[in-house]
Amino acid sequence: MAAMSSPEDSSYLDSVRGQVPLYDALQDAAIEAIPFEPSTVLELGIGTGETASRLLNRFPLAEITGLDSDPDMLFKAREIAREVSLARIEDPLPDGPWDLVLSVLTIHRLTDEQKQTLFRRVREQSKALVIGDFVSLEDDQGKTQVEGEAYPDTAEDLAGWCDGEIVWSDDDLVVIVADYRA
Repeated sequence: MAAMSSPEDSSYLDSVRGQVPLYDALQDAAIEAIPFEPSTVLELGIGTGETASRLLNRFPLAEITGLDSDPDMLFKAREIAREVSLARIEDPLPDGPWDLVLSVLTIHRLTDEQKQTLFRRVREQSKALVIGDFVSLEDDQGKTQVEGEAYPDTAEDLAGWCDGEIVWSDDDLVVIVADYRA
């Protein structure tokens, strides 16, 4: 697999789309799945700010705080989000409460135990969680091909661990929403 280009390179998004052929559909579905208009949003794995930008197109008054472990990614995200921090999602979350915690194409980097721990922390500090990510399929024939360590689980496992529901799926991509306002 070819190396990813730099986030500053205009071909970066094309590289992502090459690895995740349904990238735009996933992004659109994740933003559409947000269950209410959030005031405060914590984005886990903000990357270059692509998801944040789409969220602000739908909810222009939202204040987004983004976390990412890649300093090169954060450079671009600073132009979009209210605040960005160099941090791993395995680390303690910034102080909430948050209306929404959002993560697109990040959760698959965590082990099962790390995912379950993260979901417990999110539930304690937020009103809702939206996850858009790739999952494992029984036949393991999904189109998504990402570089580096990845630990995809089934969509049902992810939904169960975060007390959410699968609201969109296509090939090996899903969007899961957990609404904790009840």
